[in-house]
Amino acid sequence: MTDFTMQKGDDGVAVITWDVPGKSMNVMSFDGLEELSACVDDALADDAVKGIVITSGKDGSFAGGMDLNQLGRARELAGDNPAQGLFDAIMNMHKVLRKIELAGMDPKSKKGGKPIAAVLPGTAAGIGYELPLACHRIFAANNPKARIGLPEVLVGLFPGAGGTTRLIRKFGVMGASEYLLQSKMLAPDKAKKAGLIDEVSDDPMADAKAWVLSAKDADLVKPWDAKGYKMPGGAPYQPAGFMTFVGASAMVHGQTQGAYPAPKALLSAVYEGALVDFDTALRIEARWFTNVLMNPSSGAMVRSLFLNKEALEKGAVRPAGVADQRVKTLGVLGAGMMGAGIALVSAQAGIDVILIDRDQEAADRGKGYAESYMDKGIQRGKATEEKKAALLSKITATPDLDALKGCDLIIEAVFEDPGVKAEMTKKVEAIIPEDCIFASNTSTLPITGLAKASVRPEQFIGIHFFSPVERMALVEIIKGKETGDRAVAKALDYVRQIRKTPIVVNDERFFYANRCIIPYVNEGARMVTEGVAPQLIDHAAAQLGFPVGPLQLTDETSIELGAKIARATKAAMGNAYPASPVDDLLFWMEDLGRLGRKAKAGFFNYDEKGKRLDYWKGIQDRFPEAEDQPELRDVQHRLMFSQVLEAVRALEEGVLMDIREGDVGAILGWGFAPWSGGPFSWLDIVGADFAARRCDELTAAYGERFACPPLLREMAEKGETFYGRFGMKDAA
Repeated sequence: MTDFTMQKGDDGVAVITWDVPGKSMNVMSFDGLEELSACVDDALADDAVKGIVITSGKDGSFAGGMDLNQLGRARELAGDNPAQGLFDAIMNMHKVLRKIELAGMDPKSKKGGKPIAAVLPGTAAGIGYELPLACHRIFAANNPKARIGLPEVLVGLFPGAGGTTRLIRKFGVMGASEYLLQSKMLAPDKAKKAGLIDEVSDDPMADAKAWVLSAKDADLVKPWDAKGYKMPGGAPYQPAGFMTFVGASAMVHGQTQGAYPAPKALLSAVYEGALVDFDTALRIEARWFTNVLMNPSSGAMVRSLFLNKEALEKGAVRPAGVADQRVKTLGVLGAGMMGAGIALVSAQAGIDVILIDRDQEAADRGKGYAESYMDKGIQRGKATEEKKAALLSKITATPDLDALKGCDLIIEAVFEDPGVKAEMTKKVEAIIPEDCIFASNTSTLPITGLAKASVRPEQFIGIHFFSPVERMALVEIIKGKETGDRAVAKALDYVRQIRKTPIVVNDERFFYANRCIIPYVNEGARMVTEGVAPQLIDHAAAQLGFPVGPLQLTDETSIELGAKIARATKAAMGNAYPASPVDDLLFWMEDLGRLGRKAKAGFFNYDEKGKRLDYWKGIQDRFPEAEDQPELRDVQHRLMFSQVLEAVRALEEGVLMDIREGDVGAILGWGFAPWSGGPFSWLDIVGADFAARRCDELTAAYGERFACPPLLREMAEKGETFYGRFGMKDAA
């Protein structure tokens, strides 16, 4: 079985087809690279071959990038010198792609080469675009679903197979930055306008063959291989180029706060590569790419955001032996913000939705959310009136519960009150089919308790969406004590239908995500009561790589919500509820009407349009700012450990069943420092021994909430890692 095959035609065109067996989309392996190299050598040496076309055997796609597991194996095979092993493997990729680029031409005259074109049936990402970029002309099928670009930065890497060096020399630093640093992926028509590809065609193979048979020597020479080449925008040693690089550096550090290794390494590769010739620049790119691959942060990001995320989306935790449970008709109870969002994403997936609310006006208002969403898409050129009409036709808004009779899944999204939810459960279960699964979108209420209102608790489950539904990628699925496998499979299959990432957890108050988020925001609020400057608190979080600091997050989710959760938790726990100065702060701000962004007043001041301005200085009237401020490291560790210790406790208690879900869920659910790979990956990076010792220091200084969990203590004593102990190495 081979990844690349070649067919030499009577017309003099050799067609090399990339078709990895057993994969829905091509990925590059080192063995595949050698096969490609051999095919190219064969075609270049054959006088009967006038030109080459490289294409894909997959329907609707060219390639999805590098098989990232291969890079890990290259490191392992190198033994005591893994960096050298990685560097050699990367340089071999450059060698093969450079061979395609030069295509047998004379090194001095740049004549006598054979034209090589790439034909993209669809999506080309990562090395799936870097390979075509080394060809002499790129033809893409007129496939509006295709996306073309370099998404590596999103998973902790940067384009390391020549994509960085070639795009910089093609567009200049500023022109290439949106594709290298922002990972912008474009549809074929937009990719052509941007200059990423050369042609969009209804018959790209025919057009590519015609081109290779008519191409001249000059058509094969890339600008950077031609005499007199000058980098667009200027080189670093030129005045204009110098200012460009200064601006790019400031932009990257402003966006990343220096927390992510890949963007910094990319900038270094770009700057240093721009000072030298093209082939030396490729070696520099390879060295910096090796540097990133050797960084534990990048390895953790790749594992969580690519390998583990993909495994969860493909059903890694789905119960075995349960038949396909894809949803045909969904009933959504409650047409408020969450219900309307659930209806929208479900209709986008082609699912028929019955959207229920107390009266027609409220139900229509929920459907109107989808209409407004599509109108915005039309304004941005991302939707059409036809698509809008098709989507809205999938949503039936009504107050009539009898409309739910044909549903196979119900998602309840009514007011967060156990009594209201119980009443709705009983009413709806009397109407829906006996095999219909019933789910609650509660964010904090235990599922086992809510299931007591159900006559079929084995078919009762939690499906917790994050707000706003259409933007947040994570869905938390919660198993009650009596929830059966079919309910779990139904929830997982539904989440897969709507193209989100699921995690499955066992039932406990706050489940997994909110269990970790609440200590984070509480620790930030607690520091305010201690006189720590609000700016220090939020900026410390930003420099850890968190997208939103705890005080800003509290404003965004609403101080009123925090106060309600505190009261509800106290009522449920009784005397076991720990008294906290955080409650005093939240209740005081609630009384003042400073409820957060929605009230245009919270920890921040806001303008009339709700734009955040500055921190509210009035908080110092109640909690004066201390003259001596704590060290940045202490603030950061309080914020970090408040979350990771809850993640460990959730694993100890069996709420969390798979550390992959803990890491992926943390990053996608609340933006936990993506550079770290998630709470468990971060603990593996810093080491259990350090974490346990730091827990002891924090406990002595700030209290028992930082006490080291027994599991972490045990792992520290044994020198274990989470991914080593819990057997996820092969799975991840």
